[in-house]
Amino acid sequence: MSRFWSPSIQSLVPYTPGEQPKVDGLIKLNTNENPYPPAPGVQQVLAGFDVDRLRLYPDPDSGELKRALADTHGLETHQVFVGNGSDEVLALTFMALLRQPKAILVPETTYSFYDVYIDLYDIEAQHLPLTADFRIDLEQYRQPNGGIIFANPNAPTGISVSLDEIRTLLDHNTDSVVVVDEAYVDFGADSAIALIDQYPNLLVTQTFSKSRSLAGLRIGCAFGHPELIEALERVKNSFNSYPLDMLAQAAAVASLQDETYFRAHLDKVMATRQWTTEALQTLGFDVLPSHTNFVFASHPKLSGAELMSYLRERKILVRHFTKPGIDNHLRITIGTDAEMQALIDCLQQHPSL
Repeated sequence: MSRFWSPSIQSLVPYTPGEQPKVDGLIKLNTNENPYPPAPGVQQVLAGFDVDRLRLYPDPDSGELKRALADTHGLETHQVFVGNGSDEVLALTFMALLRQPKAILVPETTYSFYDVYIDLYDIEAQHLPLTADFRIDLEQYRQPNGGIIFANPNAPTGISVSLDEIRTLLDHNTDSVVVVDEAYVDFGADSAIALIDQYPNLLVTQTFSKSRSLAGLRIGCAFGHPELIEALERVKNSFNSYPLDMLAQAAAVASLQDETYFRAHLDKVMATRQWTTEALQTLGFDVLPSHTNFVFASHPKLSGAELMSYLRERKILVRHFTKPGIDNHLRITIGTDAEMQALIDCLQQHPSL
């Protein structure tokens, strides 16, 4: 620690991203990246981009992208916010909307970046446990609060809550913001964007990283009532008024324009997820029901740490969490059919399986 650090940084524990090793020949199933390339239009946009434009600043409002997102979801542009990946959008959301006199409500087991923001912004938070079967019980959230945030589907469990459950929560929670983080929603869950016009306190965040295969360009977005969006814009323009570069904006628009490609590759991932789930269950794994591009699995005979080490020695990377309650689980990204077959083949060779 440095004596020059701000006092609040001394105890801050940063988020730990998934490993990005520089080793050839690995099967990388640890960071929930999409195994398929972006829509063909993205390559065309990048290949034909006028490099001379890069001497200029990008559109600070990302107007074309906001219009494309609004058209995609049946909204108006003033209901749309964009940022440098959904992590930045979430960071701005915590700062703009969730620093309140009352404690916010957040699941005990969820995306670990939430706790980083809670510590960074000195937010009081109450963590609510998942059910015995790893579900978010939104009935627990019907209590006084300064705001609510949860991921749907949740991470790292992969389990979603229904739109009816979210609607019921919103009916009972009218005096604070409800943030629904939909990083994985395209893989089989129902988006709460459909409820935005009915509930002025609902903010929905999404990303282009997972379902649209654009993790390398860092594109995130949020949807909500114009008053919520204005709060995000105020913070954004006090921090980084040019969050999305020209290439990211153009690529995101191109991705949104190819709905056929988008849906076809979602179907591919979901079909492979179903095959992987059944194959793991045949080997004795308990696999939680997933609406994401990963599965969360445990085995009664072997710990998560043992299985992760076994797979890593054979050049297959998966994600293991040490947090109590989920430390025997592995989060396994859905890759190509060939990659998932290699995973199953490797596990079949384990002497205890």
